[in-house]
Amino acid sequence: MPETDRDLACMTWEEVGDDLLAADGVVVPTGSTEQHSVHLPVSVDSLRADHLSAALVEAAPDHDLHLLRAPTLPYGDSAHHMPFPGTVTLSQDTYRDALIDIGASLAEHGAERVAFLNCHGGNREALSLATDRLNRDHDVAAHFVHWTDFAREELEDRFGEGWGHAGDHETSFVELVREDLVRTERKEPQDARELPETRSYARFSDVSERGGLGDPTNSDPEFMAEVIEHTTDRILAALNEDIENGW
Repeated sequence: MPETDRDLACMTWEEVGDDLLAADGVVVPTGSTEQHSVHLPVSVDSLRADHLSAALVEAAPDHDLHLLRAPTLPYGDSAHHMPFPGTVTLSQDTYRDALIDIGASLAEHGAERVAFLNCHGGNREALSLATDRLNRDHDVAAHFVHWTDFAREELEDRFGEGWGHAGDHETSFVELVREDLVRTERKEPQDARELPETRSYARFSDVSERGGLGDPTNSDPEFMAEVIEHTTDRILAALNEDIENGW
């Protein structure tokens, strides 16, 4: 995990206590451990959460924000990927409750705001429920930021449709931050089925035999670096505006 000087994991309990009281909030990165086709490791979403949260807290002062960072939660709701070895999932109820406990723990120690930075689509429902519960039942302001939502327009302009799981976008990211983990010789179009419009799929293996979407051969790590910079600024601007508006 890339380290920053704002990481709770690198502080003593005395330092954490002081910094929590002075900070505008704590970023909690959320990833997963699940298959990402035959060319990427099972750590993709957690790698994204690690690096993208580091970019966020390091750029925060440029937006007049002081953010701390909690360790990345590397497991999430990945039940739909369980047909593929290497996937580890929490039940949605377990995951939701863990998120609530994390937020409540930080609040008890003085954090007035928690921002979950999510990098796995399967976590979205549990995160929505958890932040709702934290905002209603605990003395903390809870924000839910799904990173890709703030990058979607740029990604669609460059990659078109179908660039999601283990495809153009995520392959570009891993090549940017951990090129050594990409099995370049295994990169090929994923031949995924068209997703249903009126129901959800139960298993991702029903969508894609290899476990991915899009065309990883279209990857562009240099472009991804630009997207990260732009998206980081968009997220911080949105967070700042919400704080200024009393949310």
